[in-house]
Amino acid sequence: MAKLYFKYGAMNSGKSIDLIRTAYNYEEMGYKTVILKSIIDTKGSDKLQSRIGLERKVDILLPKDISILPLIKNKINKKLACILVDEAQFLTAKQVDDLFIITKFYNIPVICYGLRNNFKMHSFEGSRRLLEIADVLEEIKTLCHCGHIARFSARKVDGKFQTIGEEVIIDGKGKKVEYVPLCGRCYLEKVKRLKLDSFL
Repeated sequence: MAKLYFKYGAMNSGKSIDLIRTAYNYEEMGYKTVILKSIIDTKGSDKLQSRIGLERKVDILLPKDISILPLIKNKINKKLACILVDEAQFLTAKQVDDLFIITKFYNIPVICYGLRNNFKMHSFEGSRRLLEIADVLEEIKTLCHCGHIARFSARKVDGKFQTIGEEVIIDGKGKKVEYVPLCGRCYLEKVKRLKLDSFL
């Protein structure tokens, strides 16, 4: 029976690169893949874009609150070896459930890539559901500037860390928005502005 995978990591951990590489490996062997991305992710429009310049057109841009099953049904055939999902944190819980159904009833593996939590250290809806039902969880690691493993993504607007605001901001509308990977301690110190001596 096929499995639902959730490969998660902080910003800049190489999730999109891994997705593009995985699709290439399947296709090099003569198998077909389908790549999905939420329409919420406006970066790159209908393409996946990696930091190192790799790009890949997606097969389906997923509207929010639309079932995946009807969108994917006409693409399911004997040659379809895998479904790959980028920015899976933006999926709804129902869309994640659809992916789980595909793995169990159509026997097609689904590999989802995404963030585990938002810039406030809270789960995204899609990530939370994937953590609940995915058959396989795998962390894609990246480093904090201090050298420790980064498990959190902090938001900077015009160079300043943010702790409030909308969950999703991709285009800053005139402001420079960036996300940086941080370890837990650096997140507490730089974003929350907490110090060890304040607890002693």
